[in-house]
Amino acid sequence: MSKLYLLCLLLGTLLARPAAAQLYDVRPGDVSYNKNPRPAFKVQVDGTATDVRDFFQSWMKSSYNVKFKSGGVLGFMKSDVLTARQTPASSISGKLVDLYATITAPSDSVAEVSVFGGFDDNTFFSPDKTKTEYEALRTMVQSYAGAARLNAYRAMVAEGEKKVKASEKEKERLEKERLSLQSNTTANLKRIEELKKKNAENLTQSRADSVTLIGTNTVLEQNRLRLQRRRDRLTALDRKN
Repeated sequence: MSKLYLLCLLLGTLLARPAAAQLYDVRPGDVSYNKNPRPAFKVQVDGTATDVRDFFQSWMKSSYNVKFKSGGVLGFMKSDVLTARQTPASSISGKLVDLYATITAPSDSVAEVSVFGGFDDNTFFSPDKTKTEYEALRTMVQSYAGAARLNAYRAMVAEGEKKVKASEKEKERLEKERLSLQSNTTANLKRIEELKKKNAENLTQSRADSVTLIGTNTVLEQNRLRLQRRRDRLTALDRKN
């Protein structure tokens, strides 16, 4: 099975899963901040909360030169707020703005990014009072969602390539082991046949030796009797002399 086929199969599976319908879909919502709901834009993306947070901060810095101060991810459905206070964001407004983001974890493989902003602690972007800035924030989050999708799929492809490479390495190892075992088996079978042949030869020789031993025992007894008679005759001759 080729690498290209396996990678296409991986991507096809990812694209076809049911959860993909809501992933990367930017939608309006509220985020609780300073004990009040703030209008925000939310998007769910593939990845762990930590990885998504890191990419979001890196992408905002490289794309909009917005530097968020890090906030730690606290766990399932909990997060600190990332903040970029009084920062220039010409794509949103000609004035300095405050931008905020939270990263939560609906599951261990999906993170939700919520972005909201305002001019200060008393004026937050909303569809009724600051429509222009609010819609500009939507465009920013949609742009991020597209980048996050590409980043996630690049990571998935890289992971898929890693797994394919590991599988190929394991296949090579198993093939080498199979050939080695096959060679050993062939050698062992040959040795077994040689031993069977040797055992058959030994059995034939043993039978022949048994027959020979019987004849040898008979000759031995005859020689002993003959020797004893000669001794007896010698003894008789000695007495006469």
